[in-house]
Amino acid sequence: MTAISPVARRSLLTANLICLASMVVWAAGLPAADLIIPHMPPIALTAARTGLAALVLLPLWWALDGGKTVLGANWSRGAWVGFITLGLASFFVIIALKFNDPITVAIVTAIMPVVGTLLECLADKRPFTRALAVGLVLSVAGGLIAVRGAEGSVDFGVGVLAALASVLCYTWGSRETVKALPDLSPLGRTTITVAGCAAVALLAALGDGLIRGAWPDWQAIGLREFGGLAIFGVGSMAVSQCLWIISVGRIGIGAASMHMNAVPFYVMLMVFATGGPWNWWQTLGAAVVVTGAAVAQGLFGGARR
Repeated sequence: MTAISPVARRSLLTANLICLASMVVWAAGLPAADLIIPHMPPIALTAARTGLAALVLLPLWWALDGGKTVLGANWSRGAWVGFITLGLASFFVIIALKFNDPITVAIVTAIMPVVGTLLECLADKRPFTRALAVGLVLSVAGGLIAVRGAEGSVDFGVGVLAALASVLCYTWGSRETVKALPDLSPLGRTTITVAGCAAVALLAALGDGLIRGAWPDWQAIGLREFGGLAIFGVGSMAVSQCLWIISVGRIGIGAASMHMNAVPFYVMLMVFATGGPWNWWQTLGAAVVVTGAAVAQGLFGGARR
């Protein structure tokens, strides 16, 4: 049993609030994504989304950390990690949404804390403590509670496999972003992976268009659709990913991924704010998820077992 000092407790609380903010911003991009997904092929949408995010992040990184840091960064490594974390993960989640409803995808992504925790235990030799086990169970249970009562069911097929692949890519890549680029700030880690992914995705989108003729339906895309793309790219990618990498660096991918299971509640809050119904199951699920994350990190009881 290791006691947590008040300073460490405040640091953990701050990191969890940052992670929560990341989830809220990311969730805000989901309704916006529905505006553009029908009109752009998955690879083209991935390229457009990451490209917009890179256009916002690159000047900011240059201004805050300096051109020497930007030019001297390991861009090849950043591009590879970014392609896995954001490119493949985004591509697979778009495929999942094409074959399944969002609730089904949410059910599958509820396993992310399991993947993150196993990754930490195997790769980082993190001990599997009783508090971690309880927190993990609560997090997964909360995620499943959050989607209870909606019209979604898990049918093993292309959509579910794509959602699972997205979870694996994003979980591994998030941890690798922190581990493989230790000399960069969180902003630098986010920017180099987003920009690297944008470059790779742009080439892939051009190839997809030339080979298969998979081009965006430009005639169907107007200001409303471009607005949705901007929110999906700048908010749900640039801002959310930066906050996410900060939290992963502070509390680890296992604990950070537990917060993912509260996303249905945040989406419900936004729907409720615009006149939609209140969902008590999602409220309960979010409360269980947050409790699980706190238990896993030893924020309850003042010690980690």
